[in-house]
Amino acid sequence: MSNIITVKNLSKIYTTYQRGSGVKETFKSFFKREKVIVKAVDNISFNVEEGSICGILGPNGAGKSTTIKMLCGALYPASGEIEIMGFRPYEDRKKYVGKIGAVFGQRSQLIWDIPPIDSFNMNRAIYGISKKDYTQRLEELATLFDIQDVMQKPTRVLSLGERMKCEFIMAMLHKPKIVFLDEPTIGLDVIAKAKIREFIQKINNDGTTFILTTHDLEDIKQLADHVIIINHGEKVFDDTLQNLQANLGEKKTVTITVEEPLEDIITRIYTAKKV
Repeated sequence: MSNIITVKNLSKIYTTYQRGSGVKETFKSFFKREKVIVKAVDNISFNVEEGSICGILGPNGAGKSTTIKMLCGALYPASGEIEIMGFRPYEDRKKYVGKIGAVFGQRSQLIWDIPPIDSFNMNRAIYGISKKDYTQRLEELATLFDIQDVMQKPTRVLSLGERMKCEFIMAMLHKPKIVFLDEPTIGLDVIAKAKIREFIQKINNDGTTFILTTHDLEDIKQLADHVIIINHGEKVFDDTLQNLQANLGEKKTVTITVEEPLEDIITRIYTAKKV
């Protein structure tokens, strides 16, 4: 397979300011603040094959979401190169966004006070989807998620699981070639997570590429065939899921507590053998 995403020496740096607590430090900060440089993403490179599911893992603050936002074109990198489907996301944004979808578990695309069906219609107009294609695609996705009645209710009354299903439909209506998922199953119950994973797998089987960030290792285990681990902004692993399991698979640590020093026990056993 050919690479659909190529990332070379990508970095993102933020400048923030630090101050102490209390009235004195607050007053002092009006005149002088200590500048702090934060390397959210630090010189990472990787490739993603077309039609694959790539999982990006890492602790909170590792740089996962920042990486995803740069890949989406929402953030401009400090340095490095990104090429996706022949586009540079941060330069060709208008053409590029029509070919991608995005679902952010903690950010909603749906309008809060109206039913999801109205938000879907808004996306149809934004992406220039024909009425025929829109109707057919919406029926397929709504049937797959079994939310024909749900999408007629105001978004604000939906459960988290129902809303996330609608978020996926919102992102998939224009048939994107790549879908970016940032914590898509966060806060969902076991049944809702299973439904989301089933949906991702089905759409991926039709050729759509997925980039997935998550803290749920079960998402990675069931979906991803390529895993990237980022820690403190640096890439520390980039290989197949099978190799990740082989190197960092399930291990157990057994702790043994003895009543007397281990040296005494060994000496006694050794002496007994000699006798």
